[in-house]
Amino acid sequence: MSESSAEAVAAVVSATGAAGNWRRATGIAGAAIGVVAAGAAAGVAIERMTVGRGMRKKARLALDSTGPYGSLRGTPGKATSDDGTELYYEVDDIDPDAVPALGPRRRRLFGRKAPAPVTVVFSHGYCLSQDSWHFQRAALRGVVRTVHWDQRSHGRSGRGVQQVQDDVPVSIDQLGRDLKAVIDAAAPDGPIVLVGHSMGGMTVMALADQYPELIHDRVVAVAFVGTSSGRLGEVNFGLPVAGVNAVRRVLPGVLKALGQQAALVEKGRRATADLFAGIIKRYSFASRDVDPAVARFAERMIEGTPIDVVAEFYPAFTEHDKTEALDHFTDLPVLVLAGIGDLVTPSEHSEAIADRLPDAELVLVPDAGHLVMLEHPEVVTDRLADLLTRAGAVPAGATVGGYGSTSSTAQPG
Repeated sequence: MSESSAEAVAAVVSATGAAGNWRRATGIAGAAIGVVAAGAAAGVAIERMTVGRGMRKKARLALDSTGPYGSLRGTPGKATSDDGTELYYEVDDIDPDAVPALGPRRRRLFGRKAPAPVTVVFSHGYCLSQDSWHFQRAALRGVVRTVHWDQRSHGRSGRGVQQVQDDVPVSIDQLGRDLKAVIDAAAPDGPIVLVGHSMGGMTVMALADQYPELIHDRVVAVAFVGTSSGRLGEVNFGLPVAGVNAVRRVLPGVLKALGQQAALVEKGRRATADLFAGIIKRYSFASRDVDPAVARFAERMIEGTPIDVVAEFYPAFTEHDKTEALDHFTDLPVLVLAGIGDLVTPSEHSEAIADRLPDAELVLVPDAGHLVMLEHPEVVTDRLADLLTRAGAVPAGATVGGYGSTSSTAQPG
C-alpha cells in the first residue's frame, strides 16, 4: 500500500474512533477501504495539500445548489411489496392522443386496440436512486410514458420490512418481486419496456425468472445497462490479486459490523468526505472530463445510502445467478450496453449477456465507467430511443429531447 493510501486508511480509522472491539473493527474496515481506495487516495492527498477544507466544502455546496441533476419529479405513487415494504415510484405520463400506432408485436399481444400506452419502467442500481436516470428521463418526457422507482431501502422507498423486523437477508429474487409490485401498481395493463442498470438489471432478470408469463404477455423490449447475470464474486474491481482477495475475505464481516454501528459510521463518512469522493469518482466514471456537478450528484446519491443498507445488500450480489432467466428475453428487442472502463460490473459481463441473447444489440462505450448513463448520456439515450422505436413504443419520426452533457468541455447537445 502506498504512503498516501496509508494516510487515507488512518483518516478513516481516526474519524470513527471509539474504544475496544469497535476500534478493532474500524481498523479492519480502514484497511479494506484503503485497499479499494489505493487508486484514488493519491489524488485526494494532493488535493488536500493544495485546496483548503473550507474551500472544498464551499465548492460542494455550490455544486449542490446549482446542479439541476435529480430535480425532475413526476406523479408520485406507492406500491406495497409482498413483505409489506412501501416502494415509492413516480410516473411521467403523456397525452393519450400521442400514443403511437401499434407495431406488429403490440398488435399480436393486444389486438387492434391497446388498453394503455407503452410504459418504460426504469430500475436503478445499488446505492443509487431513481434520479440516476436524470438525463434519460428528461429526454423521454412527453415522448413515452415512464415509471421511475426507488428500490427498497433506497431513495424515498421504505426500509425493507423483512430486513428490519426479521433480519432476513436481501435477495435479488426479492427485488424481482418488488419490481412486480411496482408494475402492478403503476402499469397494471398495457405493454412494458424494462430498463435496468447494474442491480436494476439483475432485478429485471429476477422478475423474468419468477414471472415468465409477464415477460411473454406484456414486455415488448428490454435494456440491460452495466449489469451482470452472475459470477460477480470473480470481479477484481481493478485491484491486484492480493488486494482483491483481502477485500473479499474481510468485507462482508466488516460491512456487517459497520451496519451495527450505523450512527458512528455515518459520522465517520462525513468526516472523510474527501476520501470517499475520490473513491466514488474512480468507481463511477472512466473519463477525465466529467462535469464536477455530475460527479457531485453521484456522490450525493451514494452518500445518501445508509451504511446498514450497504451492508444488507452486499451479500446478495455474490449469490446472484440469473443466466438461465435471460432465455425469457430471447424473442424480444434487447439492448445490452456497458462502459468499457466499468470496474464494478465489467463489460465482459455484458458481453456474456449478449452471447446468451445473440439477437441483442451490444453497445460497449469507450471512456465510460459504471455510471455510463450519467457519464455519456447521449449514447445511452440515443440507443434507448432506437430500442423504443424498434419495439413500437414511440413513432419512428418522434424527436427525443435534449439529454444535456456531463463533459466539462463539451458543448450542449
